[in-house]
Amino acid sequence: MIKDIPDDEKPRERLIKYGISNISNEDLLAITIKTGTKSFSSKNIANYILSKVKDISELKNFSVTTFSSIKGIGMVKAIELVSAIELGRRVYYEKKIDIKTKLNNPHSIYEYFKYKINDAKQEYFYCIYLDNKKNLIDYKLLFMGTINMSIVHPREIFKNAYLLSASSIICLHNHPSGSSEASCEDEKLTDNLVQIGKLLGIEVIDHIIISNEGYYSFFENNKI
Repeated sequence: MIKDIPDDEKPRERLIKYGISNISNEDLLAITIKTGTKSFSSKNIANYILSKVKDISELKNFSVTTFSSIKGIGMVKAIELVSAIELGRRVYYEKKIDIKTKLNNPHSIYEYFKYKINDAKQEYFYCIYLDNKKNLIDYKLLFMGTINMSIVHPREIFKNAYLLSASSIICLHNHPSGSSEASCEDEKLTDNLVQIGKLLGIEVIDHIIISNEGYYSFFENNKI
């Protein structure tokens, strides 16, 4: 039990004594868990959780349900763990896209968005709205689910373009399957949006697909 560990070797005291970079994953997890049960200390529970993964990075895939199914982890602790993991991801990986940011190539867009959606378990469809100098006006998550022509409604995409006085747009979505290659549905959808954009006077500059493997740009592949 934690109470049986010498005071200066308890997780919180070790953090203070040695610094946060010099304590184990087990101690960090035990500190986040805070308290154990009558039978298991927070270190016991942390050790058990870590024994269930090959690498600590796999914890990002744990849901509230996964954590709460572990003995000693109730719903409140599960929510706190999931929140702590997500907060850490955002602190280190999310880049804020400021208004007037220049998004002038597919790779820079990929760098901004890859940590936002490439680990998602479903598809997310964003539209990036630009002014006449290709500076960012805003970006919006418009659709979630299986991205195809039946769910992606052009009226929503171009309605926002008019509301924001955008001169051009870039479409972007992820492939949870892992491959960033464009599917036939992706190509049909892109062609449809490009043609509508021409009629409305709002240029569709690119459609970028992001996955864990990288990205695919219709513009770079001369498909737009």
